[in-house]
Amino acid sequence: MNDRTATFRFYEELNDFLPLDRRKRDVAYRFRGTPSVKDAVEAQGPPHVEVDLILVDGVSVGFDHLLRGGERVAVYPIFESLDISPVVRLRERPLRDPRFVCDVHLGVLARRLRLLGFDTLYGNDWDDLRIAETAASERRCVLTRDTGLLKRRLVERGYRVRSTDPERQPAEVVERLQLRRAAEAPGRMFSRCPACNGTVEAVEKADIVDLIEPGTRDAYDAFRQCRDCGRVYWRGTHYRRLQEIVARALASNSRFHSR
Repeated sequence: MNDRTATFRFYEELNDFLPLDRRKRDVAYRFRGTPSVKDAVEAQGPPHVEVDLILVDGVSVGFDHLLRGGERVAVYPIFESLDISPVVRLRERPLRDPRFVCDVHLGVLARRLRLLGFDTLYGNDWDDLRIAETAASERRCVLTRDTGLLKRRLVERGYRVRSTDPERQPAEVVERLQLRRAAEAPGRMFSRCPACNGTVEAVEKADIVDLIEPGTRDAYDAFRQCRDCGRVYWRGTHYRRLQEIVARALASNSRFHSR
């Protein structure tokens, strides 16, 4: 069977997945048979979960569109804030109730997202299959540094974290997925237990008096407790540090690259 060729152009953040010599330019993709445009995109690097719009010869198509050769294909990243409803969206509209599952390398990111009040699952012994199955069954967004995980068919929404620095990752995710407004919603901040992801609620001092040290009991009156693991929280000297962590996560950054 003869080789066929289609001309591809990837836009914006999708170029992060391409070799330097294929970024921000028209590139020839050679194939045999009639592969789906999804398979053709992923064969070149970008995972399908980071793609929101594909134009073939100027017409929007779904992932199952078959290539036959000679096409011009434009591939665009997720437009979380841009209305492209007149064309074929490849996923539902943005994360209205953001919920995440992080891979084993993103424990710090998981805890920081919980501080911001986002429902974020994480297990340091979870393999890729468990993460993908959890994302599918609970409709969660996968956060990972592993492009291969994002290419699993079970994963419908995900993001490959570009930065390798745990201190930079929360701000990257907040900006790229446009989470700041959700994080700043009344009652969201500090509503999750950073240790276990349980819901944290106000509790009467008398109900947890046996769980805190005498010095803490004498110095503070307002306490919160995780409904799942029972950990008790109060605005002690560590609270300012937590506020600084949250402020850094909500800080604006113009662009993120792998480091």
